[in-house]
Amino acid sequence: MRELQVSKWPKRAVVTAGMPYGNKALHFGHIGGVFIPADCFARFLKDRIGKDNVKFVSGTDCYGSPIDEGYRKLEGFDGTIQDYVKMNHDAQLETLKKYEVDLSIFEGSGIGKCGEAHQKMTDDVLSKLKDLGVLTCVDSKQFYDTQADMFLNGRQVTGRCPVQGCKSEQAYADECSLGHQYAPEDLIAPKSSVTSTTPEMRTVKNWYFDLPKYLDFLKSEVERQKADANIRDIVPQTISEFLVPPIIFVKNECYEDYKKLDLPKHSYKPAEGNKQSFTIEFENIYDRDEAKEKLVEAGIRFRTGKTLVPFRLTGNATWGVSAKALDPELTVWCWPESLWAPISFTSVIADWEEYWCGDDTEIYQFIGQDNIYFYGVAQPAIWEALGNIKQSRLIANHHVLFGKTKASSSSEIKPPSADELLDYYTAEQLRAHFLALGLAQKSVGFSPKVFDAEKKDDPRVADPVLKEGALLTNVYNRLARSCFYEAKNNFDCKVELLEPSTNVKKLVSETMDKYEALMHKVELYSIMQLMDTFIRDANKIWTDGIKAVSQEELSKGIDVRVGGEPSDARKQVLADSFYLLYATNLMMHPIVPSGAEKVLQYMKFDDFNWDNFRNIVWNGEVHEVEEIPPRFDFFKKHESQYK
Repeated sequence: MRELQVSKWPKRAVVTAGMPYGNKALHFGHIGGVFIPADCFARFLKDRIGKDNVKFVSGTDCYGSPIDEGYRKLEGFDGTIQDYVKMNHDAQLETLKKYEVDLSIFEGSGIGKCGEAHQKMTDDVLSKLKDLGVLTCVDSKQFYDTQADMFLNGRQVTGRCPVQGCKSEQAYADECSLGHQYAPEDLIAPKSSVTSTTPEMRTVKNWYFDLPKYLDFLKSEVERQKADANIRDIVPQTISEFLVPPIIFVKNECYEDYKKLDLPKHSYKPAEGNKQSFTIEFENIYDRDEAKEKLVEAGIRFRTGKTLVPFRLTGNATWGVSAKALDPELTVWCWPESLWAPISFTSVIADWEEYWCGDDTEIYQFIGQDNIYFYGVAQPAIWEALGNIKQSRLIANHHVLFGKTKASSSSEIKPPSADELLDYYTAEQLRAHFLALGLAQKSVGFSPKVFDAEKKDDPRVADPVLKEGALLTNVYNRLARSCFYEAKNNFDCKVELLEPSTNVKKLVSETMDKYEALMHKVELYSIMQLMDTFIRDANKIWTDGIKAVSQEELSKGIDVRVGGEPSDARKQVLADSFYLLYATNLMMHPIVPSGAEKVLQYMKFDDFNWDNFRNIVWNGEVHEVEEIPPRFDFFKKHESQYK
């Protein structure tokens, strides 16, 4: 039996999938961009290092301004905001089950035991950070709607992003749609979504984490990530954008007015080429903030660049996790508490320190590229401050586009919900297609033919979503059926586990080694390409082998169709193909779990454990398999595709 060149895997692992807000059902971007890739990887780890050693954790983000705003705008709903969130949570969980996403836990940051555990974890984290001296309570500005007589949360203020070079027209109080962070008072042309009036700024007290203090640490993290071939380039590249000195961009025509100001120590850089702004660079964020105030007083317009700014921890939203460890009148801003929410959830099902702090564990966090700032900048610094939580490996995917448009429920073109897609495709067809999109490299369009008004009724146009599905319903299905029908028709459902032929063993060995290496890098699109080739090669080995054997038998006067005794060569072809099917099944299980599990059931093997596969002795022992009915399919098309 082969010896795998094993990639190094941890003893234990946590896999997380970004938490969807509790204000809506899941659209295909949630499913295809994060949950299915995370589920595929988690399932592989369970097969590779043992089910009990892997925790796949996610849940509904119950707090945050999108939920407040969604509930405020809701019509015809009589329940509380808690009821609203629970309703959406239940719908999200049901959708995940339909897509065969097998989470160890999926609850909510404000629901049941997880809600209680999350409040306790929040108390512990805030208390420790305060004791460590890395938190500061400062006066800050917050938008206030004078007409509605209320402070506005993040999503109740819209405007243009103030970060230089950003073209986002969908910016909120302190974060734009592209993930840029800035002070609320820097938002350009703010408008209240409650009354459509221009809000004023009022002073409030809030607690901030001293993120700039961890600049050197974050720089070292970036260097470590750059040296790790398993980490996607977009992660260190995006983090690096925030690790630059504090900068202000001022229009060239304001140069003379700028020269009259007594600003903190800084360096001046004239505009390069045809650029319309010159740059002033400061030694720290506090000097830049002082300069901003003086520029505002002088009536000079400016924009800021990305840099590390203190990370806000608290706010005054009524619907939020209590920040009682700091101030009983404040709640925690949703982003900080969502960072440790997966730890809170883990604590409900296991010893969380065993999984999040141990030397023999690894944490893999699947996120969208927009959230790298929070998971790649803020989170590592907070974890470094706390001192006991292991740094995560971020698997950041680019956007899943709907055609050529970003898949967002807030965009003008509404993408189909995840549930709607299941009216036209099977979960396995969609899983295989999403995994093949190549989101590790770039944003990719998802273009289901049934949602394209111009093409859906054109028989000349193939549906791109069904490309990978054909591998399942045709090729993979054919390989499995061939093995079982051959065993049924000529061997009384018994397979001799003969030592596989040299070429078969070599193909399986090389493919599984490549598969492990690709899975280590989480290059799921490459795995789909690898499996497409492997399954087709396995089918060809079966087809060519059984054809040659049948011709040889007939030349000797043996016809198994009329009761002739199968030759040893036929037994070898079946053993080889059965071996190829088992290897196929093992590698496809993370991709299409229910179909692979059905094949395994009929093969009468116990599980998908990679070590067990290596330990099976193929020495001629007779193994009985389940008889399959006539015209049986392990992988079926969606019923709508038969019309």
